[in-house]
Amino acid sequence: MTQISKYEMFALLALFQLGTTLIFGFSSDAGRDAWIASGISTLFGAGLVLIYLFIFKATGGLTLVEWFPWIFGKWLGTPLAWLFPLLFIYNAARIISDVRFLFPVTILNRTPDWIIGFTFLGVVIYALLGGIEVIARLAGFFLPLIYISIMLEVTLLASSGTFHFANLLPVVGEGWGRIWKAVWPLGLMQTFGESIEFAIIWSYVGQKKGLALWTAGGTLLAGFSIALMDLLAVSGLGEMAFQQMMYPAFALLKLSNINYFDNLDAIGIIYLVVNAFIKMSVHLFSAAVCLRYLIGGKSEKPMVVTASLMALFVSMTMVISFTEHLQVAKQIIPYHVWVPMFLVLPGIVLLALPVRKWIAGLKT
Repeated sequence: MTQISKYEMFALLALFQLGTTLIFGFSSDAGRDAWIASGISTLFGAGLVLIYLFIFKATGGLTLVEWFPWIFGKWLGTPLAWLFPLLFIYNAARIISDVRFLFPVTILNRTPDWIIGFTFLGVVIYALLGGIEVIARLAGFFLPLIYISIMLEVTLLASSGTFHFANLLPVVGEGWGRIWKAVWPLGLMQTFGESIEFAIIWSYVGQKKGLALWTAGGTLLAGFSIALMDLLAVSGLGEMAFQQMMYPAFALLKLSNINYFDNLDAIGIIYLVVNAFIKMSVHLFSAAVCLRYLIGGKSEKPMVVTASLMALFVSMTMVISFTEHLQVAKQIIPYHVWVPMFLVLPGIVLLALPVRKWIAGLKT
C-alpha cells in the first residue's frame, strides 16, 4: 500500500499552504497591518484544518469524497461529493494561470504563456504518474531549501539596510475593521480552507499517531512565514507600494544593493516554481483520487491525465487578463465557492456525525 511519512505530509502541507501566496502579498487589503491579519488567519486556519482532521478520524479514516455518501446517503451525498473534484480542478487551473501570468513578467518575457502553462503542467503530470510518494519526497527535499532561501533573503536585505520598521507604524492605526475584513473570508479560506484536500492525503500517511501535531505544526509554520514576509514587505516597500504592487515579494527582492548580490530574483523564482509545483500537484492528485472513487476506477493515473487536461483547458479560457484573474480570486471565489465548500459543507458533516453514529448503532 502507498504510504508517506508524517514529515513528508508536514512538508506537503507547509508548501501547499505557502503556495503562490508568498509572491502576491497575503492580506494586502489590511495595508501595513497585513502581517497581523496573516497571523490571525493562521490561528483560525490551524483550527479549521484540525477540524478537517477530526472529521477524517471520526469517520474512521474515510477520505473527503467519501464523507458525504456516508453521512447523507448515496442519492444526496454523491452529487455533493462531485463538487469537490470539480473545484480542485478549477483551483489547479488558477495555479496554471498564476504561472502563465507571472513567468512572462519575471524571467521568460518573450515566451508565449500557453507554452509556459503546457510545459509546467507536463512536469507536474510526469511527477504525479509516479504516485503521491514522489510528490511527498520532493516536498520533503524542497522544504528546507525554501527556508534556507528565506533566511538568505532576510539576511541580505537586512544587511543592505532595506527594512524601515517605521513603515509599520502606527500599528492598527486604521482600526481593526480592515484587518478583520482581510481575515474573513479570503484570509481564512485561501490556503487554509483549501487544505481540506489533505482529508485525502492523510489516508496515505503510514503512521497516524501524532498526526494532529504534525498537521498543526505545518499550518503554523506556513502561516507565520507568510506573516513574516508581509511584515518585511511592508517595512521595505511601504504601505502604499505593498498594496498597489501585484508582486510585492519580487519588488522586495530587487531592493538588495550588496556587491555581487544586487539581484535576488532567483530566490523569488524558487518560491514560485517550488510552491506552485507542489500546490498544483496536490490539487490534481486530490481531484484524481476523488474521480477514481466516484467513477469506480482502479488507478489514479488515468484520472490524473484527465483532471490535468481539464485544468489546462479551464486555465486557458477562464480569464483574459491578470487583473481579472485577481479580481475573481478576491471578490467572487471566497464568498460564493470557498465558504460553502470549505466551511458550510464540512460544518454540516461535523454536526451530522453524532446522528450518523447513533443511526449506525441502532442498526447493529
